[in-house]
Amino acid sequence: MSRARVARRIAAGAAYGGGGIGLLGAATVGLVLAEVQLAKRSVGNGGYGDPPRADGRYGAPFAARAGSGEPLRFAVLGDSTAAGLGVHRARQTPAALLAAGLAAVAERPVDLRVVAKAGAQSDDLDRQVTLVLSDETGGVPDVCVVMIGANDVTHRMPPTRSVRLLSTAVRRLRTAGAEVVVGTCPDLGTIEPVYQPLRWLARRVSRQLAAAQTIGVVEQGGRTVSLGDLLGPEFAANPRELFGPDNYHPSAEGYATAAMALLPTLCAALGLWPEEERPDVSRREGFLPVARAAAQAAAEGGTEVTGAAPAGHRGPFALLKRRRRRRIQTPAPTPIA
Repeated sequence: MSRARVARRIAAGAAYGGGGIGLLGAATVGLVLAEVQLAKRSVGNGGYGDPPRADGRYGAPFAARAGSGEPLRFAVLGDSTAAGLGVHRARQTPAALLAAGLAAVAERPVDLRVVAKAGAQSDDLDRQVTLVLSDETGGVPDVCVVMIGANDVTHRMPPTRSVRLLSTAVRRLRTAGAEVVVGTCPDLGTIEPVYQPLRWLARRVSRQLAAAQTIGVVEQGGRTVSLGDLLGPEFAANPRELFGPDNYHPSAEGYATAAMALLPTLCAALGLWPEEERPDVSRREGFLPVARAAAQAAAEGGTEVTGAAPAGHRGPFALLKRRRRRRIQTPAPTPIA
């Protein structure tokens, strides 16, 4: 079965309340579980404590400029990767990198709030969204980034349930007026202590989930950026630089790689990125059926998918974009009074 058909099947199951153990048979699941336990013992936890707190105001000097406007409100939701587990300084977390990059592009201050939680699965998104939307002091965020999915795979959450929970979270945020960018499930087949056949299965299942997440998010009016293949080959080629001490979570350089992929889409969601919102044929961009766009994005990191309705087409279509990346310089955050 093609990856696009599998992704569509998972997304359809999510929409209509499907469940089950997923796309693998019971015997295969048993083998995977045995390998997972071995991998977990090998990976360990790296001796990490809580992720550094990155909340605060970024780009504060822009506030003194005439016409800079009110600070942009930015929230980050998701799991340990979104929280920045594995680095020691707030400015090394993906949330801080993205807030600083957004402030530089917008030339406005950015107020960042991080509600992501280490170990979170998609069933924690309801709580996180409630926290974000109930913030009476900051108001509804202008834009949110969600990074989720890896723990759903390792804890065997049915992919239909995973996609349904993510879609509901995106719908709540979009209904409240926030733009939403989702970094889809990373490629778990790159983790060094994971051996065959789990490595192949982990890559296959995580990419299937990433594609299905894309369909669910786009249908709710959000945008996605694939992190799987982006982090996959680069992490596999440079594990000492891009993985942290636990060989599982990214290092500071690894988080910077992910943030550079997310920043263009984050800015484009607010109409700030200096590229036209139409396909560039020279970069193999174009309008595709949502399922095909999702499958292509899952196989190529840094690829953006957003909903589109090209003239003359019927049915759900999406725009596949491969935006140019920009390295981010990040100062320390200024606490918000």
